Amino acid sequence: MRIHGIYAITDASLGDELLTKARLALIGGVRVLQYRDKSSDQAKRLREASALAVICREFGAMFIVNDDIALAQATAADGVHLGQSDGQVAHARAVLGRAAIIGVTCHNDLSLARNAVAAGADYLAFGAMFASPTKPQAQLCSLDILRAARAEFSLPLVAIGGISVDTIAPIRNAGADAIAVISELWRSDDTITRSQRLTQEIYTQ
Repeated sequence: MRIHGIYAITDASLGDELLTKARLALIGGVRVLQYRDKSSDQAKRLREASALAVICREFGAMFIVNDDIALAQATAADGVHLGQSDGQVAHARAVLGRAAIIGVTCHNDLSLARNAVAAGADYLAFGAMFASPTKPQAQLCSLDILRAARAEFSLPLVAIGGISVDTIAPIRNAGADAIAVISELWRSDDTITRSQRLTQEIYTQ
């Protein structure tokens, strides 16, 4: 499995709509779904992540858990995404096995990307590309950084942060293999159509 297409990151504010909207997003073409919830109790997170893993398998999509290596293992997730303070690639690999997909947040720093590659990461995430409701104060990553990463690394690159349908094209053209979205997908009243539009845009040349 290779990271590509629309990489949807769940929003904890979805509440009881989470599973329904996740299914609609996958119907619309989302290829990677990351479960992200830093505030709920462990029982709820295990319940939701387990259900999402089942739905992703039904659609042949990749299921990634944000930050929590133990939760990724417990739900038989395809992999885990690690921020700079969320654990080491080597530890994740030891726990989840050689087949696990391990991604690393590199922000706008190529040196972080080099460290992640040396540690055995499977994909690299850069951003924020734009200010977003989720992380309005995040330091921005330029297209030049993304282009430099594309020239240097053969691993899949994920762009994240405030990306909309209208801003996918330059990010795609700069070398991103996958576009991570949160608000642009989940805040739509028509999840299937928005997922289809996002998917169409990332593959349009």
